[in-house]
Amino acid sequence: MSPPSYIILGAGVIGLTTALELHSRQPHAHITIIAKYLPGDHHATYTSPWAGANWLSVATDNGVQESWDRVTYLKFKDLAVRSKEVGVYKMPITAIYDSKIQEAGVLSQGTGKIWYEGLVGGIKMLKENELPEGARFGCELDTFVVDTQVYLPWLQGEAKRQGIEIRRGSFESLDELFTAFPLVSAYFNCTGLGAYSLGGVEDKNVYPTRGQIMLVESPKTPMTRMYFRSPQRVNKDTTYVFPRGPHNGVVLGGVRLDNEWNGDVDLEFAEDIKNRCCALAPELGKPEDLKVIYHGVGLRPSRKGGARLEREKFDERLVIHNYGAGGAGYQASWGMAKEAVDLLQKGARL
Repeated sequence: MSPPSYIILGAGVIGLTTALELHSRQPHAHITIIAKYLPGDHHATYTSPWAGANWLSVATDNGVQESWDRVTYLKFKDLAVRSKEVGVYKMPITAIYDSKIQEAGVLSQGTGKIWYEGLVGGIKMLKENELPEGARFGCELDTFVVDTQVYLPWLQGEAKRQGIEIRRGSFESLDELFTAFPLVSAYFNCTGLGAYSLGGVEDKNVYPTRGQIMLVESPKTPMTRMYFRSPQRVNKDTTYVFPRGPHNGVVLGGVRLDNEWNGDVDLEFAEDIKNRCCALAPELGKPEDLKVIYHGVGLRPSRKGGARLEREKFDERLVIHNYGAGGAGYQASWGMAKEAVDLLQKGARL
């Protein structure tokens, strides 16, 4: 018998990670990634390059979403040993919230606790005199930041090294994909925001959450921590400062605007981002002294009800859906990839 073959549609962080997870379990399979955009491309709907990309779990379901993030944290812990090559760096974060902890969206359902406290080696709650004006609580913990400009090409290169084929291509529908590749064991739909319009899927629960960032030159004294401030863990008024390691620049953001399809940079709003970030992270210096490398807008692939991980049959063709992570794509990526391949192998949803 010939080895099985698989198509993975999409080459964002979810698609690339799914391909690597699939190969790790079926090393003799023929795996092909097909995508309109690949690492190195820049488009608002190709969200992965624009992501803040760190690990600070948004999951509070006391269930599968937390498990996805746990798997990914442990994977990042392994990858950070090769930080210069991979672009995953261990780095602490200071997280500031402008709501009470019970209202901030950080406590797990049923337990009333921050689920990952043990996973990250403990969480230090800030004292009242350590909080900035207007803040209700804050904490510090050890976690990871991801340099997307290193990590995405590394994922792509790792796929190629393992014999995974990567093609550039665009499909309007699953039927078109089935016609082009009829003799395939299964298809993985990792199209992110594209699932909204992909024929045969057309998932209207999918919607964009617009984000805007800028990359600025690293300070002369390298930053050694990340900063985050928001009324809730997921909120439209979010400020974050994520160094890309010691010397690859600092990502400043941001905003979360649901159902906003505009991919254009708002330079006036960029000035607001500068001011907020410099107030949050004094190491950056003055807003007017920041050296901006580039501005960017990404449309996060959000979904009502959360990410879609499930099997679907189209006659005899099997599709595994893996999309809709919103702003949690990086920190859930390896866990979501694991579940997607579990669905293939076990033949049922977890």
